[in-house]
Amino acid sequence: MPGRKTVLATGEIYHLFNRGVEYRPIFSGKRDRQRFLRTISFYQFLSPSLRLSKFLILSRKKRDEFLNELTQKKKHLVEIICFCLMPNHFHFLLTQSTEEGISKFMGLIQNSYTKYFNLRKKRVGSLFQGQFKAKRVETNEQLLHLSRYIHLNPYSSFVVKTLEDLKEYPWSSLPNYLGINQNGFLKKSLVLDSFMDEKDYQRFVFNQADYQRELEKIKHLTWKD
Repeated sequence: MPGRKTVLATGEIYHLFNRGVEYRPIFSGKRDRQRFLRTISFYQFLSPSLRLSKFLILSRKKRDEFLNELTQKKKHLVEIICFCLMPNHFHFLLTQSTEEGISKFMGLIQNSYTKYFNLRKKRVGSLFQGQFKAKRVETNEQLLHLSRYIHLNPYSSFVVKTLEDLKEYPWSSLPNYLGINQNGFLKKSLVLDSFMDEKDYQRFVFNQADYQRELEKIKHLTWKD
């Protein structure tokens, strides 16, 4: 496997992306997406003493106790700023919290989810298209624009038809940013501190929506992998 050009440094912010092998879907329904969200929530922590598959068969009380213990330690591989799950790919904006945290996190979530998906679908082999892509975020302006790009993905790709549908899209962090629902594993302050309130951030995102959708129509003419 070729070496990675982007150095993954602790304390830095990165945009991460990966897609299904041969552009195939990596989610086939609500159950799969829920499992992927549980996977990223669980493996963001440094060295949990159980695998996710073992954790999920614990009683509700034991699961709550286990997660509370992990949360109290405040030790993470990464801290997730925002995310979006699409039919055949996913995006993350996150900060690396420990040495090699991103590589460990991505290895854990992709291996864990692939095992789950292959067992459920009675398939074998790779699910994701090789090494994940990573780009370092160099400025606060880049951070804000990338959060908007990621949150608009379902709309610009016509997975949802309207901006009202986008606000309710449950497989991205946008509803959390808009105060529609809450998710404990997001570090939203890095983005929201640049806005007056959640409505101000919504305006920032939605004002670019139609332009981004138009760009998506011609991306196949300009995309360089």
